[in-house]
Amino acid sequence: MPGDNAPALSISEISAQLKRTVEDRFGFVRVRGELSGVKRAASGHVYMSLKDEGARLDGVMWRGNAQRLGFQVEDGVEVIATGKLTTYPGRSNYQIVIDRMEIAGEGALLALLAKTKARLEAEGLFAPSRKRALPYLPRVIGVVTSPTGAVIRDILHRLRDRFPSHVIVWPVLVQGQGAAAQIAAAVRGFSAIEPGGSVPRPDLVIVARGGGSIEDLWCFNEEEVVRAIAASTIPVISAVGHETDTTLADFAADLRAPTPTAAAELAVPVLGELSATLADFHARKQRGMVRLMAHTRERLEQRGGRLPQPQALLQGQAQRVDDLGERLRRALVHRTEIAGAALARHAGALRPALLTARVGRERERLAGLRLRPEQVLQHIENARHRVDALDRLRRSLDPEAPLLRGYVLVTDAAGHVVKDRATAAQRAALRLKFADGALDVVPQGTIPAPKPGARARPSAPGDAQPKLL
Repeated sequence: MPGDNAPALSISEISAQLKRTVEDRFGFVRVRGELSGVKRAASGHVYMSLKDEGARLDGVMWRGNAQRLGFQVEDGVEVIATGKLTTYPGRSNYQIVIDRMEIAGEGALLALLAKTKARLEAEGLFAPSRKRALPYLPRVIGVVTSPTGAVIRDILHRLRDRFPSHVIVWPVLVQGQGAAAQIAAAVRGFSAIEPGGSVPRPDLVIVARGGGSIEDLWCFNEEEVVRAIAASTIPVISAVGHETDTTLADFAADLRAPTPTAAAELAVPVLGELSATLADFHARKQRGMVRLMAHTRERLEQRGGRLPQPQALLQGQAQRVDDLGERLRRALVHRTEIAGAALARHAGALRPALLTARVGRERERLAGLRLRPEQVLQHIENARHRVDALDRLRRSLDPEAPLLRGYVLVTDAAGHVVKDRATAAQRAALRLKFADGALDVVPQGTIPAPKPGARARPSAPGDAQPKLL
């Protein structure tokens, strides 16, 4: 326009002026709102929006500040963010660069805690049926806590006083950014230890931390920690905070201890009390054995008093033995007397004259039984006649004897005797056995049976081949 000498600004110039103006005016602000559209870039920066009922403000938190957060940034969490406002010329908008962020009051934290608890409880992570009994005397105890705090010293001191045990400490952060990941990794690491390796596998794991505000203990409410404790293959005691503090780790653990010192007390018994109990058991066993022996002795004496005396039991048998001995003596005397009488009777009959007469008679009988030669020869002649008769019978029954009189023995190839014409016609070959040898023939044709009374024609003298049957 005529008279207008204001220079025209470039887009970059006006954007730079706006940026300086906004940053100078709003160099430090605290805003309260609900997180929305939370995104964590691969670089570690966190991008989000903060909104309320009427407006929305973009925000960014650089990686260094995001790592110091004590809670998990997610949609729906009401926070108070502290930082400065700036502009982003690339999109012509403004945003807040957040230096520090915290949950907007304990009520918001408790609401978030209740929401997470309800979701995990619906999955069954807090079910009583999943709880396992703790070992009575764990040989190795794993402790997940900070190695520099008073918690580990209290646990070791209490274990040393009650029942000295082998303790393995897995050092972790128990507050701030990255604490939840380290705690979950420690619980999973203890479960991954193989039995019998160079590092002993714990029989019990204690997850411990001292007291603090709900923000300080928030890492034990993280879902990653809760799932790691619920999935542990080793029984876990949760000892986070003071007795009035409660975290989601307490619900997922197999047992909740009100304090870390109480966790050590729940982990092991008192050695002195255990020794006293064993000594009491031993004394009770000794007293029981003494009472049992006394009672048994009393019962034995009572029953023994009702038994008869051994002499009374043997009196009847001793009398019977005496009676049988006396009867045996009398029987032997009587038997000797009878044998003496019999000997006396027979002794009179044994005179030398009788014996001499008996010997003479037996000698005469023996002389009469002597063998005479004519009797032996007659016996041999009778045996020879019997042998000749048997030889004649053998010759008459010899099947080849008729061959000497012109007969022929007909057999088949297997050597079986052929007795009739029909059987001979069925054989493929026949053997004719004569007195001077055998001849093989083949049956061929049919020759009429000779009439009764007809005589067979003799063979011509010049026939060289046998007649075929």
